[in-house]
Amino acid sequence: MTFRNFRINIIIRILLLSVSIFLFFYTWKTNYHVTPILVGIIILFQVYSLIRYVDRTNRDLTSFLESIRFSEFTRSFQIEGMGSSFDELNRAFNDVISDFQKVRSEKEEHFHYLQSIVQNIDVSIIAYRKDGTVEMINKAAKTLFQIHSLKNVKLLDQLSPELVNTLLNISPGENTLVKVQDQDDILQLAIYATEFKVKDKLIILATINNIQNVLEEQETEAWQKLIRVLTHEIMNSITPIASLSSTLEIMLKGITEGEDFKKEMNLDTLLEILQALQTINKRSTGLLHFVNTYRNLTRIPKPNFKIFHVKDLYKNIYLLMEEEITSHKIEFVTNIEPDNIEVSADEQLIEQVIINLIRNSIHALENHKKPVIELKAYNNKRGRVTMQVADNGTGILPEVLDKIFIPFFTTKQTGSGIGLSLSRQILRLHNGTITANSVPEQETIFTLTF
Repeated sequence: MTFRNFRINIIIRILLLSVSIFLFFYTWKTNYHVTPILVGIIILFQVYSLIRYVDRTNRDLTSFLESIRFSEFTRSFQIEGMGSSFDELNRAFNDVISDFQKVRSEKEEHFHYLQSIVQNIDVSIIAYRKDGTVEMINKAAKTLFQIHSLKNVKLLDQLSPELVNTLLNISPGENTLVKVQDQDDILQLAIYATEFKVKDKLIILATINNIQNVLEEQETEAWQKLIRVLTHEIMNSITPIASLSSTLEIMLKGITEGEDFKKEMNLDTLLEILQALQTINKRSTGLLHFVNTYRNLTRIPKPNFKIFHVKDLYKNIYLLMEEEITSHKIEFVTNIEPDNIEVSADEQLIEQVIINLIRNSIHALENHKKPVIELKAYNNKRGRVTMQVADNGTGILPEVLDKIFIPFFTTKQTGSGIGLSLSRQILRLHNGTITANSVPEQETIFTLTF
């Protein structure tokens, strides 16, 4: 059949089929035996060909629906030269495919856009099922937990069993805090969870933020505000007392040295008054010194950042502390890896912090048979420059460890209680942290992380 127009093609096929049927009956009546058989075969072939030709539309429609079903929108439908109705059907098929392609393209763009946001946002995100199976984890979460992949949140048990328990039992809409000790770092994790369903799967979406720096900053600001109020009130009260008591002392000294006054007033009584005034003056002066000492907590200079080698810093510190270390017969060790490690900081302020820590170590090593102080420096697993001051002294009791950075808190009889608090504020100004770990009578380590 050479005709491509559908209507003409159908008419010709029907006419030929009609002629074939007529010939079949005609030859059958004329007692021809072979001819009716041949004509019958031709009729069957024509019927089959006609059905197959008509079914071509159904096949195209089936193929179109399967393309939609399996989201296969790369195909196009070409039904040409079969009449105007088929041209309209052809256009309709291709228009629908084109619309689906646009919708799919928009969805893919939207998906990649959301994926890009989720993966590059600095908030850690984990999506997981109730049994802990992880559906999605972003880059920030991998960086926070120092992992390349995570199949189940239970695998975080090595980092913190408390964290795993919180993630598996947190309620939708709940906010909670979890403290994690990760080797040299302390993580204060703020966790918020929400819940949703995807294809009958219940998914928990947890956002995790490390707010350690924020907490330390707020704590420092709170203490500074308290100190400003205390110093203002104490200074206002003590300054006039000290001034007045000093004036009265001078006046009474002048009177007691005269002969006329002795006749009118008992000298012993006068001396008692003088002694009392001297005591007031001494105490007032001591309180002024006390207040001025603690005012240092709110007067830390702004860091002057520059890049320097840690080994040079440690060398200078040893030269400054050499006499004191030698006199206490302490073994002093430095361990820097790599040897050329550098840090951007205020060298003078960091030197002050480390010297304070070394003096604390010297105090902790009194009466120790084999005292050792070790200074370490390295890049931790998050790529941050880390310095450590370690000793094998008496150590810090667990119930005291959380309090040592609080201003005014001290375990020394003659300590002021501001050294470690000052150190934390200095590290805070460097956007860093200082933490302490201690096993009494074995090892105490102070870690500075930049």
